[in-house]
Amino acid sequence: MTLYLQADAMPKARRQDTHMRLLPAGAHILEPGKVRFRLWAPNAEKVWVVLPGGEEHALVAEAGASWFSLELAADAGAQYRYRVRNKQGQELLVPDPWSRAQADGVHGSSLVIDPQAYLWRNQDWAGRPWHESIILEVHAGALGGYQGVRAQLPQWAAMGFTAIELMPVASFPGNRNWGYDGVLQFAPQYSYGSPDELKALIDDAHGLGISVYLDVVYNHFGPDGNYLHHYAPQFFCHQHQTPWGDAIDFAQPEVLEFYTENALYWLEEFQFDGLRLDACHAIWDQAFLLDIAARIRQEFDGRRHIHLMAENDHNSVTLLQNGYDAQWNDDSHHVLHVLLTGETGGYYADYAEHTMDKLARCLGEGFVYQGEISAHRHNQPRGEPSSGLTLSSFIIFLQNHDQIGNRAFGERLAALAPEPALKVASALLLLSPHVPLMFMGEEYGATEPFLYFTNHEDPALANAVREGRRAEFATFPQFQDTSLAERIPDPNAEASFEQSIPHDHQTPAQIAWREWISHLLQLRHLHLLPHLEQCRALRYAAFGPAAVYAQWQLGNGAILTLAVNLGAETAGKHLDELVSGPAQVLLNHGNAHAALATGEMPAYSVLACLEPPLALADHA
Repeated sequence: MTLYLQADAMPKARRQDTHMRLLPAGAHILEPGKVRFRLWAPNAEKVWVVLPGGEEHALVAEAGASWFSLELAADAGAQYRYRVRNKQGQELLVPDPWSRAQADGVHGSSLVIDPQAYLWRNQDWAGRPWHESIILEVHAGALGGYQGVRAQLPQWAAMGFTAIELMPVASFPGNRNWGYDGVLQFAPQYSYGSPDELKALIDDAHGLGISVYLDVVYNHFGPDGNYLHHYAPQFFCHQHQTPWGDAIDFAQPEVLEFYTENALYWLEEFQFDGLRLDACHAIWDQAFLLDIAARIRQEFDGRRHIHLMAENDHNSVTLLQNGYDAQWNDDSHHVLHVLLTGETGGYYADYAEHTMDKLARCLGEGFVYQGEISAHRHNQPRGEPSSGLTLSSFIIFLQNHDQIGNRAFGERLAALAPEPALKVASALLLLSPHVPLMFMGEEYGATEPFLYFTNHEDPALANAVREGRRAEFATFPQFQDTSLAERIPDPNAEASFEQSIPHDHQTPAQIAWREWISHLLQLRHLHLLPHLEQCRALRYAAFGPAAVYAQWQLGNGAILTLAVNLGAETAGKHLDELVSGPAQVLLNHGNAHAALATGEMPAYSVLACLEPPLALADHA
């Protein structure tokens, strides 16, 4: 179901009091030595909690017979599962869907967790304002688990990153997964480390001034390890379908509460600074997205900075006007990818013509597609007007997990684009007023691919995923060559994961690239970060075959001018028409400053200038 929502037609929240339920679900320690077990199982005839050694206790059906609960003698660290006999007479031994930790995987025992056991060291952390975000997206498994990510925090802080975004950590089948097959939404993946090790990672980040955001998947469950259909088929909405099967039925109060509590759980118990909601366009019930944002804003109002990010391929502005700080701007990636690589297949076809004009619009207005016809989307209109939004509403990037991992061979831009052009594009990314995001390894020019990888134990499922991956690319012309198609990496092979681990070998090229990114981040900190609030675009245009400029008025009234030439040809433009007063040159890469006098911008060059507020009248 495709929705193009206008603000005046946005869905209304269904109920404002769902959070008033007195008893939480899952296993909760009531006092030392006593735990309440509680499960929503509307299709269950009987439920038992199973403790180590086979000890079983029948849960008691509450009024309405949808909830089952029992208080037992148990404590933190206790392992348990539920044995559920459904109304069809079938029995299954299942983990707790509200499990806060798993002992050894999504099919095994859940663990009772004491949420108060971890002692926070940076309790006064209140977060950072959204416009200060400079985000590095990271995959915990590829970096050695929670401890491995924690070890890299000082280096990222020293470079100038102010936030990291963890790809999903909700428990998935097996020991390795690229993250979007989670089935136990409250349980941090056990193979990455313990819940307390995840808290220590976040605690250390806060001590270094780094915010930590979490990518959450509320649009589907993974293909293995989800037992809800057995005892709670009401969790799903059969009349609506998604690419992953039956849609989640957020109209059910218990389902809405499940995800609302999940969001609050990560933000409160783990002290995450914000959430990135995956594939919001795939959620048929858009009111859910407004419900959950309203509840989060209500809960944390005045307490600390909490930020919400959306991935929404529809380019809708509704979420950005109703509780969400920003949205991943795929348009920014697609147009720059076309420029850097020359690729125009698939969705890149929408950016193959008037590419520089589209990049200019992206810099000035956010979205490229704001209601225009998208040829790739069956000649349907895509997007809504976005020029009235703040520039920090848009997260821009050259690479991310999707745009690399969805490629057949997972190539990074380092393997696809000329290094001089990529260097210029990185300057454009980090010196524009939008919120920039980089993907782990990009900060030092990693060349390892990032493949789609899984660890399914069921051979039939592993084969289905492998063949499905190959079928996904079968329509691409280059994969008509059978030998090439057969080279597409097997997602379930351990080698696919191993190849996806980025390595900083401290080569001269990697050292130089890290220094370049660090320099750009230093410029952003010194000259942009303090003044990005109330920033607005002034003018923006393409010039030459691969060149563009944009001007913005910063919050303090100063004028930021950024001109880049991403191509190998000189671009003609009299930049002195733009920079009319005394200007501080922040960056003059490739002798771009010469263009102010000659009108010719050299190949692969960047010019960033800052004019003081007094020059504002010249740009009225």
